[in-house]
Amino acid sequence: MREFTEKDVIERSLMKTFKGPIYSKFIEALDQYAMISAGDKIAVAMSGGKDSLLLAKLFQEFKRHGGIPFDLVFMTMDPGYETEKIERHVSTCKRIGIDVEVVKTTIFQITEDLAGDDPCFLCARMRRGALYKLAQERGCNKLALGHHFDDVIETTLLNIFYAGCFKTMMPKVRSANYAEMELIRPMYLVKEKDIIRFMNYNKLEAMDCGCRFVARRTDAKRAEIKKLIESLRKIYKNIDINIFRSAENVNLESVLGYYDDERRHRFLDDY
Repeated sequence: MREFTEKDVIERSLMKTFKGPIYSKFIEALDQYAMISAGDKIAVAMSGGKDSLLLAKLFQEFKRHGGIPFDLVFMTMDPGYETEKIERHVSTCKRIGIDVEVVKTTIFQITEDLAGDDPCFLCARMRRGALYKLAQERGCNKLALGHHFDDVIETTLLNIFYAGCFKTMMPKVRSANYAEMELIRPMYLVKEKDIIRFMNYNKLEAMDCGCRFVARRTDAKRAEIKKLIESLRKIYKNIDINIFRSAENVNLESVLGYYDDERRHRFLDDY
């Protein structure tokens, strides 16, 4: 009898124990938002966190069972992680059957030099741009990120509470700066609690951001929103679903206005 490896156990759990809450939701998002076509070459961005580790395994299983011919590239853009952390990340990937390419950059240092004690916004923009560039250089037409359901609803509320606008995180976006490149979020319907359950069940350790600023503080506003949603779930268990659905159930007859790339529209002007 063949002895099961750690990789075997993880893949079996994904297709058995977590098929309903994770793999099926992944497939549903791919289908509902038309994220993959035959012949695609997809770069899976792996930060070392729990979300991108799961995303990589989901793509491997879909390539094996999905019936659509496409290619995968697993890559980690190293913005300046500590050597020990990146080595542990690569070791984890190897153990669970992911052949990841690590590309070293100096983004952490550049953003600290330019933005001082508040480099996060600039760092995020530079990292996204670097990922697009790396994906395109490898012949990919799509870049897959590990954002999940909770990221989506938290972003919706963050924009309402702190930016004064209704805007959500989209399941796919065409790049404005990289021709023929599209960003996709295949875990759009997967809840974070199920990702955490999957990681704990398989005893997988994820890498944190690795940035010294994140090490001493967290995103306070997002943490507030996360706590708020969790408290609301205790009152009404489907509150998160309703926040999510609000972005696809907008009644234009009952809003004061909206804006697009051309101009701002105020409905009361035409009343």
